[in-house]
Amino acid sequence: MKPFIHDDFLLHNGVAKKLFHSHANKMPIIDYHCHLDPKEIYEDKKFRNLFDAWLSGDHYKWRLMRANGVSEDYITGNKPEYDKFLKWAEVVPTLIGNPLYHWTHFELTRFFGIDTLLSPETAEDIYNEVNQKLETLTSRKLIEMSNVDVICTTDDPIDSLEWHDKLNEDQTFKTKVLPAFRPDKAIGIDLPWFQEWVLKLSKVVGYSLSSVDLLKQALIERIDFFHERGCRLSDHALDVVAYEKATHEEISLIYEKAMQHEDLTAREIRKYKGYLLVFLGQAYKKRDWVQQYHIGALRNLSERMLKNLGPDTGFDAINDGFIAKPLSQLMDALDATGDLPKTILYTLNPRDFEVAITIMQAFQGGGIAGKIQFGSAWWFLDTIDGITKQIKALANNGLLSRFVGMLTDSRSFLSYPRHEYFRRLLCNIIGEQVEMGYFPEDYTLLSKMVEDISYYNAKNYFSF
Repeated sequence: MKPFIHDDFLLHNGVAKKLFHSHANKMPIIDYHCHLDPKEIYEDKKFRNLFDAWLSGDHYKWRLMRANGVSEDYITGNKPEYDKFLKWAEVVPTLIGNPLYHWTHFELTRFFGIDTLLSPETAEDIYNEVNQKLETLTSRKLIEMSNVDVICTTDDPIDSLEWHDKLNEDQTFKTKVLPAFRPDKAIGIDLPWFQEWVLKLSKVVGYSLSSVDLLKQALIERIDFFHERGCRLSDHALDVVAYEKATHEEISLIYEKAMQHEDLTAREIRKYKGYLLVFLGQAYKKRDWVQQYHIGALRNLSERMLKNLGPDTGFDAINDGFIAKPLSQLMDALDATGDLPKTILYTLNPRDFEVAITIMQAFQGGGIAGKIQFGSAWWFLDTIDGITKQIKALANNGLLSRFVGMLTDSRSFLSYPRHEYFRRLLCNIIGEQVEMGYFPEDYTLLSKMVEDISYYNAKNYFSF
């Protein structure tokens, strides 16, 4: 019987098969946004078992385990790791229709050579076989097997980047591991940890951040610190896009109020966030960085579980706030002074795909091909339908051929088959368009397009 993940999986026409096997599948990976731990890469982490490599910290899986009635002690609790794995194996047969069914079997096949479907009946044999192979499959080996050229981690401005420094000095590991600047805690003036984080930043730079000007000075110092270590990207979680014009005097007073733990109005919060995003965008432009805006997450819906487990544990959703006006105003504030850097827009609500793409097109230019990008289908949209909709929306109102392609956005070293998943879908969509007569059957043209989206566009855009 043919394996479930076979050579032509998701490839439903001859054009798609040719483009994928001869072109897309041969391209290295540039993973320009992920949440891998650079310490685990440097130390070449050896995994205890399949649970450690596959389920620990994976809130995608946790959500579906809860949905299938698995109690929390088998998810984030203290049950033995093997028992937790068995509970996941019970869930897997119910996943049909969800991309995790595909990802699960891609990962078993690509890293461990296992074509058997995971189920309660096969779980013990798979667990034992994988554990044996994990004796030699460390974090670096998994990266090498995936043909990863560059990894960009996600790092707080107060991070020492010591593990990036060590990796940079290590000539035995060929994959570049670079930091990416994530200043969400500097922007989140409305969040309870803001003042505590400012104090931590103060300790890092060695002086009091008693005014917004000193905060800005400290952030510039950290940007330059990151830049010296190869950072060329920033990332912002814009769960709600906030922008309203404000004077420097207004922002100074708002910052002082916040540092004194006084309540801020919604308008004051918008003004501060917009001001700081413009300030940071200007700094990125001077250094030829790319800024990423991840728009539209609704986080930590369950206050009870947030108190019990903390953030990033599977209790988030898609937000439905309006983005067109504040996003366009924010980008215009940077564009007005020639300070709009290269920017990637990701929207978690598929309703906003065309909104973001048409806004993006209003700010292209400067002699940079694809200066403003519409990012890949993200988080809850990392599905066949979501990826297809993102590709077609971009093609309809932009330049698909300039797209910088896929990323993992993952904490797992086993997530790299998501790039293959994306590339297969991309090739299949192009093949379908050829079959319908919408795209020419010109393999010179189409193969270049596929290779560019898979690798070269990102390499050129980020100057890696």
